[in-house]
Amino acid sequence: MVKKRAIFFDRDGTLIKTKKHKNKPKAIKNIHECKIFPSVKWILKKLSKKYLLFIITNQPDVFTKKNTKQNVLEINNFLKRKFTIKRIFTCYCKNDKCNFRKPNIGMLNKAKQIYNIDLSKSFVIGDRWRDIDMGIESGCKTIFIDKSYDEKLNHHPDHRVKYFFELKKIFKL
Repeated sequence: MVKKRAIFFDRDGTLIKTKKHKNKPKAIKNIHECKIFPSVKWILKKLSKKYLLFIITNQPDVFTKKNTKQNVLEINNFLKRKFTIKRIFTCYCKNDKCNFRKPNIGMLNKAKQIYNIDLSKSFVIGDRWRDIDMGIESGCKTIFIDKSYDEKLNHHPDHRVKYFFELKKIFKL
């Protein structure tokens, strides 16, 4: 059986706008705050012709009771209806030792098993060091969307862009 290619997108700050707190991204709390970045829908539609598309997201605010699982699921379901997303993997943990919490690769490994994905021919796209570290650890190519947060990358991504629409060049859309 031929293995499939996939693109794993971070959610907050990558596909949808976030608020910043101390120059770090802060996840939105409910569907009413959900604002999609320009060109996301068009680019995802084009990419879905060649790749399986997934969203991978840490949502520790549920664990710390700063948000509810219902709110997170409403946002995720809204995005799934809006885009050609195969599945959304969500980790609600706050514990960095949890295998499913980014930068750990549990969510990618689960997708790999379920959907027969070749991670070496796949991409992780995100706006934080956690996304890039996860991509590199799993053997995926990485694309960093640089939002100028007050945090450093641990590794060099394969590509670095400032805006989502710059993915058009990387994927030759």
